[in-house]
Amino acid sequence: MALEALKDIARKIMGSTAIDKKFVEEMVRDIQRALIKADVNVRHVKEISEAIRKRALSEEVPEYFDAKEQILRIVYEELLKGVGEGLEIPLKKAKIMLVGLQGSGKTTTAVKLAKYFKDRGLKAAVVAGDTWRPAAYEQLKQLAEANSIAFYGEKGKNAVEVVKRALESSKEDIIIIDTAGRHALEKELIDEMIAISKLANPEYKFLVLDAAIGQLASKQAKAFHEAIGINGIIITKFDGTAKGGGALSAAREIGIPIAFIGMGEKVEDFEKFDPTSFISRLLGMGDLKSLIEKIERIAAEEEIDAEAFLKGNFTLKDIYKQIEAMNKLGPIRKVLDMIPVFGLGVDDRTAEMTQEKMKRFKVIMDSMTEEELLNPKIIDSSRIRRIAIGSGTSQQEVRELLRYYETVKSFMKKMKKKKLPIKGLKLGI
Repeated sequence: MALEALKDIARKIMGSTAIDKKFVEEMVRDIQRALIKADVNVRHVKEISEAIRKRALSEEVPEYFDAKEQILRIVYEELLKGVGEGLEIPLKKAKIMLVGLQGSGKTTTAVKLAKYFKDRGLKAAVVAGDTWRPAAYEQLKQLAEANSIAFYGEKGKNAVEVVKRALESSKEDIIIIDTAGRHALEKELIDEMIAISKLANPEYKFLVLDAAIGQLASKQAKAFHEAIGINGIIITKFDGTAKGGGALSAAREIGIPIAFIGMGEKVEDFEKFDPTSFISRLLGMGDLKSLIEKIERIAAEEEIDAEAFLKGNFTLKDIYKQIEAMNKLGPIRKVLDMIPVFGLGVDDRTAEMTQEKMKRFKVIMDSMTEEELLNPKIIDSSRIRRIAIGSGTSQQEVRELLRYYETVKSFMKKMKKKKLPIKGLKLGI
């Protein structure tokens, strides 16, 4: 992602030996280059960089900060202003209509959005309102069924009629209407979109924008907004080499908040847009708030007993669940980026090695008996030899897993003594 260059700038700030006018001017130029390369609107780049320059050269450093922290805080605050406030969406009954260009990822986003609400206790359904693209019906149906999401649709029918019948028969809390991908100037499709909007009267009309769309984003966003009055933006494919700045600029240009961001291909790679978390991660400052929310949700799904962990009363079976939960969090690289202490400094090789080790531990535990998983103390040398052969690993790796288990057990006991909070942790981020 082109915006990742901001992390290098943050690293440069924290590694500087002197903060003077020359350093500030160089830093501002670096920020301008990073934002322009990421396709952020030039006018917005100028506004953001000028605000940073002015504050960095004029504001006094508070006594509880050093100069480096002050500069990083200014950069953080001005970038935060640039992305807006995000959109608060109450967890209650609602109809959501998705619109956007062909290839923006609307159909996949419909299911990701449905799963987001499903994971938070609401019943969600998707409606196949794209009757122009032959594969759209099947794609949405398959994705919905794979994720246990209710599906409504009819092949080759009038889209407005399909939506009407779906709304009449649906009983779910959240109804997400997928619509045909269109160019903002195609009158027939625009008329259909307006008709669906009038019929459904959705609480939310979200424009789905591909992060790689660049400077065209603002023009398209304005056209859709003029047609149906969108009230939120979802940015997709915000990972890999995507620039993303054009989509961010579009939201700022038309004054519409960003609601969600898609970070990858998996259904789980989707999150509510939190401006503070987003900018924190871009600058390598971590995102503990989002990480803890994700951990608590997955811990509930995996039935991980946090109280047992704190008391040290857990087994290898619990370690197995812990590793499965970690896998659900996503690639270890992404998880480490959300932790402030790692945000600026863990290389990809270390992250890959950690991920691979967790996979090996899981394979080893798959070769253990139920008795061994529940009572690791019985695992002696002969059992270690048998487990290593059965899992295709070495005895050394089996012993390494047992050491990891003992380390976690010891650590959790210490946490209990220090009364460090795990569940319901509140963070002032």
